[in-house]
Amino acid sequence: MTKEIWLNLPVKNIAKTTEFFSKIGFKLNEHAPKSNSMASFKIGQKDFIVNFFTEEAFKTFTPFQIADLSGATACLISIDAENKEGVDAILERAAEAGAHIFAKGGERDGWMYGGGFTDPDGHKWNVLFMDFSKLPQ
Repeated sequence: MTKEIWLNLPVKNIAKTTEFFSKIGFKLNEHAPKSNSMASFKIGQKDFIVNFFTEEAFKTFTPFQIADLSGATACLISIDAENKEGVDAILERAAEAGAHIFAKGGERDGWMYGGGFTDPDGHKWNVLFMDFSKLPQ
């Protein structure tokens, strides 16, 4: 039976990645091994694990090429915020840490508020607050 799920992403520079995600509020995963080829973070109240590996290390896990994300999206990684202000705060911290904001915080479909950023390695992140009390019936 499946116990957990985590996300593994390739990056060019572990130190830069660690600094970036620490600045936006991700918690370093103290249970992960310390190395120059990996950084592990816990996100959210349920401690979802995101592992970042140097491209060299990542290539040892798969026979496939690492995607060029400069003009593409391989997936959209979504983060749930507690409120609209939480969305804006994460986007602001991401911008201050060097992210490209591809969508400023704004209303979506009358019950969502969200925006998005691209991290230094081109991975796309979506930050949302969903007010289910306003969800159309």
